Amino acid sequence: MRSIRAPFARSRGRRVALAVTGLAATLALTATACGPSDDKASDKSDSGAAQEADKGSDSGAGLPGDLADRLKEHGIDPDKWKDGAWKNWDKDDWLREAKDFVNPVIDGLWKPERMQKAKDPNKTIASKDATADQGATDPDPSPVQAKPEKTPYHDNAAPVGKIFFDSPKGSMVCSGTVVKDPRNPGKSNLVWTAGHCVHAGSEGGWYRNITFVPSYNDLGKSEAALNNAAPQEIAPYGQWWADWVSTSGEWIDQGAASGGAGAPYDYAVMHVKPQEGTKSLEETVGNALEVDFSTPSAQSVASMGAWGYPAAPPYNGLIMHKCIDKPGRLSLDPAKPTMYRIGCTMTGGSSGGGWFRVVGDKSQLVSNTSIGPADNTWLAGPQLGSGAKQVFDMMSEKYGSQ
Repeated sequence: MRSIRAPFARSRGRRVALAVTGLAATLALTATACGPSDDKASDKSDSGAAQEADKGSDSGAGLPGDLADRLKEHGIDPDKWKDGAWKNWDKDDWLREAKDFVNPVIDGLWKPERMQKAKDPNKTIASKDATADQGATDPDPSPVQAKPEKTPYHDNAAPVGKIFFDSPKGSMVCSGTVVKDPRNPGKSNLVWTAGHCVHAGSEGGWYRNITFVPSYNDLGKSEAALNNAAPQEIAPYGQWWADWVSTSGEWIDQGAASGGAGAPYDYAVMHVKPQEGTKSLEETVGNALEVDFSTPSAQSVASMGAWGYPAAPPYNGLIMHKCIDKPGRLSLDPAKPTMYRIGCTMTGGSSGGGWFRVVGDKSQLVSNTSIGPADNTWLAGPQLGSGAKQVFDMMSEKYGSQ
């Protein structure tokens, strides 16, 4: 999670309480199916799109499709890559351009113990960065204590899971949400997360070995209990590797490891595939959420909820948590979109986790966790407007059915 500062004292009347109750109830989703370590191109519009990463016949080091050829195009030896060369983060080997995304499956890499050791990509910003435009920034929200989600998670927050990836600092973790694909109804393979969970921004390129684990640690077991847990308890629906990823061109060009740069555009969409089986992600977990691109004003929304797996102290990344609050506004730059902000004590690791609101009787994804302050009193997420919709539509149209 990247961070900023802010809480404001507000009265929480019966109307807000009812909305909060409705959000929690609506998110109770029942699945219908079973389920640091070692190691721009953006077209200058609103999106930077990853290119195809898996088709054709096997070749080179057991890599599927044309991945071996694509690695060779970048001067990378496929055999060495499979043998651990992906740990090399030299500038020439850190693929940056949107079209360069390559994420071949490395069987057995994300073992349970490696998942548990993954760190949060904590991104914080100083207070001065959070007060750039008080005209569109509401007072700091009062902290809302994050609450553990009820178990099993697949009965209460089915589309939420953890994202694992490798960076120069080692193995890292974020959160993500299964979202509906309107062009492939009922069979979505799309996951929504933050841009800084897939791409390093202006100073780097695409992260590696990106995989999604829906309902991670479904029963909410402790670290000690997980030492003897069966694999299906840790990853009840398996691992889903990203074969295509897209984030905003603004994040690729402006995003930074600290501070608020790129935060209003800090979103990403992943297309994933199962390591085993042929069912889609949505069919497998039994649910997915619609994405709301209408950018409702913070004043018009009674409550928003943020879900994720906070990993920085006092949390350990094993338990899904949630915060529900009435959103306020946060502006980092008067020339850039205003962000949503809620009180929440979740820490890094919750980055990329979806923000949901109730529309009618349905929960919709309306943002994702991007930044928060060093004292972990609130979270902020981008508004998902035309730029985010462009990223999403491209992924759905070009890769959704694959």
